[in-house]
Amino acid sequence: MTVSMMYSHHLIPQFIWAAVVFLIGKVLFKSTTIGLAAMALFVSHIILDFFSGHGHHLFGANTVAIGLGLYAKNAYLAILIEAVFIVTAIAYYFRIETNAGVVRTNKSRAVIIGVFAYGIFFLLSVATVSFRDLLGIPAFNLAFNTTVPTIMLTYIALAAVLCWVVPKIVKV
Repeated sequence: MTVSMMYSHHLIPQFIWAAVVFLIGKVLFKSTTIGLAAMALFVSHIILDFFSGHGHHLFGANTVAIGLGLYAKNAYLAILIEAVFIVTAIAYYFRIETNAGVVRTNKSRAVIIGVFAYGIFFLLSVATVSFRDLLGIPAFNLAFNTTVPTIMLTYIALAAVLCWVVPKIVKV
């Protein structure tokens, strides 16, 4: 089964998901800036997936999927590409903060890095065997792709940790 066959059930175009992510960020955090940042994260996910992940059907079902499909061909190389991207993005984030005069403690930086390191270790744990296979959950067909809602919930949880939990447990 090819990558485009595996993901031909994407019913909602990616640009609609980008708008939904923006609205969730704007409504949940009451900030257009956070909504735009959430949308930028979503779009960067699609761009990164072009190089490392599964192809995305940008305009919905039965449209051309773009991407190299490395998760299907070489999952560990795909995760390595994502790890390099994450390390680069975090280093850039900390440099921008430092240039803006923000001083973080080592504990604060460690917590932020830990949130993203968890994502890499999670990907490594399911790189070649899905949770469905690991836990013996039977296959069932939903009317929609569960990957995008799962990613959205993950991004919301990460944003919540970074916005609400980190400031409570460490001094910035």
